Amino acid sequence: MFERKKPEADLRKYYTILLQSGMLITLVIFIIAVKVDITSLGPEEFVMDEQEIVEMEEIIQTRQIETPPPPPRPPVPVEVPNDEIIEDVDIDISADLDLGGQLSMPPPPEPDEEEEEDFFVVVEDMPELIGGLAELQRQIRYPEMARRAGIEGRVYIQFIVNERGEVEDPVVTRGIGGGADEEALRVVSQAQFRPGLQRGRPVRVQYSLPIVFRLQN
Repeated sequence: MFERKKPEADLRKYYTILLQSGMLITLVIFIIAVKVDITSLGPEEFVMDEQEIVEMEEIIQTRQIETPPPPPRPPVPVEVPNDEIIEDVDIDISADLDLGGQLSMPPPPEPDEEEEEDFFVVVEDMPELIGGLAELQRQIRYPEMARRAGIEGRVYIQFIVNERGEVEDPVVTRGIGGGADEEALRVVSQAQFRPGLQRGRPVRVQYSLPIVFRLQN
């Protein structure tokens, strides 16, 4: 007769196989869990479109608004004490007025006595130099100072020709210096003229002459 196996013997036989199989499955699961990246992804970054910047330009007002000037400030009232007594001023109107008499007026201002010119500038017949200007030029003695300095030019002399044809009050109106002005005055003072005539009678006439100074090479 065959001996019947006990159920405990079969369990012991498969115990080792089941233990190894469970350990192998556990190892595979562990390896898969290690290789799988289970880190959570970071939050998604949303990129917003840049908004268009609108610049506000300030408009400067060029027109000036004229504002009326402020009204003048009213005067500040000054308080007057009630105890102050204002004295009455007596005006004497009983004085007799002489309406028929002459009023004493201040003397009129004296008019300014302006010296009237006793000569003419332009007359009917102007004065005439006796002998001519060429003869007057021959009387010139060239000043040594002007000669050394090489001074040349014209000296203008203004004077009065009186009723007798004589020269009065000669003055230099434009000179060149170097002694030439004084020499021109000397020569013109000795000149003789036929006097100027106004309505047929001799009168005093203002006259002018140029005296030339020129060096000869």
